[in-house]
Amino acid sequence: MELNLSKPICFFDLEATGTNLAKDRIVEISILKVFPNGNRESKTWLVNPEIKIPEEVIKIHGITNEKVAGEPTFKELSTKVYEMIKGCDLGGYNSNRFDIPLLVEELLRAGVDFDMKNIQAVDVQTIFHKKEQRTLSAAYQFYCGKELEGAHGAEADTNATYEVLKSQLDRYKDLQNDIKYLADFSARKRFADFAGFIAYDKKGQEVFAFGKYKGKNVEKVLEEEPGYFGWIQNADFPLYTKKVLTAIKLRKLNTKLK
Repeated sequence: MELNLSKPICFFDLEATGTNLAKDRIVEISILKVFPNGNRESKTWLVNPEIKIPEEVIKIHGITNEKVAGEPTFKELSTKVYEMIKGCDLGGYNSNRFDIPLLVEELLRAGVDFDMKNIQAVDVQTIFHKKEQRTLSAAYQFYCGKELEGAHGAEADTNATYEVLKSQLDRYKDLQNDIKYLADFSARKRFADFAGFIAYDKKGQEVFAFGKYKGKNVEKVLEEEPGYFGWIQNADFPLYTKKVLTAIKLRKLNTKLK
């Protein structure tokens, strides 16, 4: 089943130096852009992370330090990446918890003020886990009847993710062929940031999801403990988390000034 799209969607996969959003860097990115008329455009880049890739990580994706030494940095590629995904919805495998947060971190580090407002994010892994509970290679075999050659390569994983989602729509008649529906279905607990430090409560208000103020309203904490904002801004938190926290603080300030 082909996707029912009102605007383009970019399926993408990242290989990185690790899984720490604040410290790790992208070493490969592959993007498959699918247009409403069914046309596709794809790009894959190796990226010089400017930090050492650990040996244990190299064993997973096979991308060595020597392989990326002469490649462009993400900052050098950021404009091309942004232009490709701008105005698009996003799709991936485990993308809500890893690929999207890391991509946004890298864009912010490069000075690209990327925001997820009005962007739907479809996580094919979550759909798979809710329906079958397996891995991407198993999902590709299960839904598409094919062996995933080149697993843990960004391009192979990206294309497999796109094929799996289409097959999921064929298999599960209760899945609506609508990107917003699929984004909602594949979403986990709602967070204001990607890393899960700021969540939404039942009233839709931001609350801290960690530390001594866990479960406490963010606006009230920042008002009563102004030093906590400064601590987070100077600590090793993801840039997007800091961006969200700053927006909340400014929103409260603007409300007071009215």
